[in-house]
Amino acid sequence: QVQLVESGGGLVQAGDSLKLSCAASGDTFSSYAMGWFRQAPGKEREFVAAIDWSGDSTFYADSVEGRFTTSRDNAKNTVYLQMNSLKPEDTAVYTCAAIVFGISSKWFEYDYWGQGTQVTVSS
Repeated sequence: QVQLVESGGGLVQAGDSLKLSCAASGDTFSSYAMGWFRQAPGKEREFVAAIDWSGDSTFYADSVEGRFTTSRDNAKNTVYLQMNSLKPEDTAVYTCAAIVFGISSKWFEYDYWGQGTQVTVSS
């Protein structure tokens, strides 16, 4: 098993940048592909980004492509989400997740979840 703890959320203005971190403990972090998801009030959970175990392969939701970048440092057991050019519609609780097999944009395929961190973007 792996335990995940996100940090780095906050209140920013439109156009600002923010970097989220997700620290893992427990099982071998480098065994897992990682995903980022977000959920705004009254909306369904939405895929944001995913990264494979090595960090060589990433993919993104269309809504964040070109603005967000995910990366990982397996030596530090941490995955990151760099968010640039933030928009008010990016406001949500952001959660990282680990998947045992493969890599996916489907939240229900992920095995372990963090508690989430709030990101609020004001206009």
